[in-house]
Amino acid sequence: MWAMSKLEQQLAGNLSSICEQMARAVESAGRSAASVQLVAVTKYVGLRETAAILAAGCETLGESRPQQLCEKAVEPQLAAARWHLIGHLQRNKVRRTLPLVELIHSVDSLRLLKTINDISGELGLTQRVLLEVNCSGEAEKHGFAPEKFKRLLPELPAFPHVKVCGLMTMAAREGGETVAAKNFSALRQLRDEAMRECPPGISLAELSMGMSHDFEVAIREGATWVRVGSLLFDGV
Repeated sequence: MWAMSKLEQQLAGNLSSICEQMARAVESAGRSAASVQLVAVTKYVGLRETAAILAAGCETLGESRPQQLCEKAVEPQLAAARWHLIGHLQRNKVRRTLPLVELIHSVDSLRLLKTINDISGELGLTQRVLLEVNCSGEAEKHGFAPEKFKRLLPELPAFPHVKVCGLMTMAAREGGETVAAKNFSALRQLRDEAMRECPPGISLAELSMGMSHDFEVAIREGATWVRVGSLLFDGV
């Protein structure tokens, strides 16, 4: 029988623990287990650790930096991975990134949305994206202000090579779970209001929110994707 390495054992245990926490949070919220999915954020680890978490059964991997995603996505050991870009995407990196990713969580401006649409059209793709909304109001965070997102909503059909699947946000740095819950609740309420006014063909079903320190709060507030990195790779 193939023996797991110490690293693989550690990561498999971490993954199991996180999945148990997710299951408890889902049950507490009265939701189905299938309603929330995990993105393993690999931005602080190398190829060896990334391959180990993939081997442990977590196939959806997230990177914050397009350059690192592009480097890892071509590695044969990671061929089974489904890549998500969860961090800021500069427009000059769109062309290289699009063929490699299933979902971009972080479309934070109209100019970026237009660039993704135009290059997707050139490449014969329909790119799935989430629109990033700055629900905390912190100046250092990327994302549409809620009111700006509302104004953008009627314009989304003008981007036929982009499939908007939902919204993403990050909680405020300060304030702990109480403030995080308010930020996540604000995104869910914004999405619920927007769904009543969505143009035909636009879906906002997905909510990407919650990281290692607050993903259980995010699940209670309606997250469908949680982005977990440091907790998943703890101890390696």
